[in-house]
Amino acid sequence: MEILTINNVWMMICTALVFFMHLGFAFLEIGLTRQKNTLNILFKNIFIITVGLLLYCLVGFNLMYPGFEDGATGIFGFAGFGLDSPLTADGALDLTYNEGYTYWTDFLFQGMFAATAATIVSGAVAERMKIGPFMIFTIIYVGLVYPIAGSWDWGGGFLETRDTPFYDFAGSTLVHSVGGWAALVAVFLLGSRIGKFKDGKPQAIPGHNIPLATAGVLILWLGWFGFNGGSVLSADPGLTSLVLVTTCLAAASGGVVAALVSTIRYKNLDLTMFLNGILGGLVGITAGADQMSPTDAILIGAIAGAIIVFAVSLIDKLRLDDPVGAIAVHLACGIWGTLAVGIFGGLASVDQFITQLVGVGSVAVFCIVSAFIILFALKKIVGIRVSEKEELEGLDAHEHGMDAYPDFRLNEH
Repeated sequence: MEILTINNVWMMICTALVFFMHLGFAFLEIGLTRQKNTLNILFKNIFIITVGLLLYCLVGFNLMYPGFEDGATGIFGFAGFGLDSPLTADGALDLTYNEGYTYWTDFLFQGMFAATAATIVSGAVAERMKIGPFMIFTIIYVGLVYPIAGSWDWGGGFLETRDTPFYDFAGSTLVHSVGGWAALVAVFLLGSRIGKFKDGKPQAIPGHNIPLATAGVLILWLGWFGFNGGSVLSADPGLTSLVLVTTCLAAASGGVVAALVSTIRYKNLDLTMFLNGILGGLVGITAGADQMSPTDAILIGAIAGAIIVFAVSLIDKLRLDDPVGAIAVHLACGIWGTLAVGIFGGLASVDQFITQLVGVGSVAVFCIVSAFIILFALKKIVGIRVSEKEELEGLDAHEHGMDAYPDFRLNEH
């Protein structure tokens, strides 16, 4: 009982840390975008966490952990609506649910992850997407698409039951790429912000508060200790401490290498590239944080940091507009981190690498098709982009009738 209590308390602390990450995402997104859209972004972030938790309670948790029967295809299952904690005959909480934590702790920890997928999309579509269609998209994507994709591995689905099981420790693919693929589709269908491309060349649209973006990244780094540390699903001292070390080292090497590569390529010390390099390292280590040595983690983070610089450049060349670098961070580094499990660490092998590729490809097809159907339908039925006037004057004034900084009129770009 004492072990259960210790494990459960650790999981609760990690749940709180993952919840705290939503503040980090909010700070990062508003910091890297313009002042006139601040309220809009904050509203979306609050909507995502509140509605995401409700949806995960009503349908998501039992879609993600349906309890696939032996012989099932492992593609889709549903254990029913709502939460129903197992109880013993005398009505007490059934502690045979898991040796490490209770049913309620499990739900809340996983629920915090669920909202993250839509938050990734929020940053990529910032400053030009109508809030109504975004909210509808969030409800469908977080309510259905994310938990179904998650069930394929974490819920005992077909990726987990392969001869060589797919491995995604804390969600490089199942959380970050799920959000990243949707962000890519959304950015493609939306088009770029006014002024982002001039004569085919990308133009910088500076964010209005880089100190806030920096605070956001440091908060996310702190929250990642819960994101990865809690994914051990116990307070095992050896494994949790290793995971925190690999997570931290990958973040550090990702930031340093992104800053170095960016400086060599562009001849300037770009703080935003440094910050996104840290996030890229964190996303990259997330799939195999418990399988890597410290040296492996540094290498994985370093490669993720380099990927960030080249991915941002490629996205610009494709004339896609991602104001916060969400696609480079969560999609490109999510794919890299998932494949790295087959290259580095305790599971490295050709068979594992092939399985990781299958997992990346399966989730990619499902998420791209799902996101495209939802967003294309919304585009045709109600439209997904604000008018030119609304975009130029700011979404805060037009969609919220308020100003985030009513007494501050400088630097509105």
